[in-house]
Amino acid sequence: MSVIYLLISISIVVAILFCVAFIRAVKTGQYDDDYTPSVRMLFDDELKKKENKHNNTI
Repeated sequence: MSVIYLLISISIVVAILFCVAFIRAVKTGQYDDDYTPSVRMLFDDELKKKENKHNNTI
């Protein structure tokens, strides 16, 4: 029975660490890129064409 208490306490500590890491990432602006996803789909074909030209020249 004591193993269950140990595992529960370790899992709570790990969950708290992940929560702190997530909050720190949000506060430092890790997820603030709102512009790139909307533009990426517009230029996706051009990027593939450039990759094909580059791969063909090698």
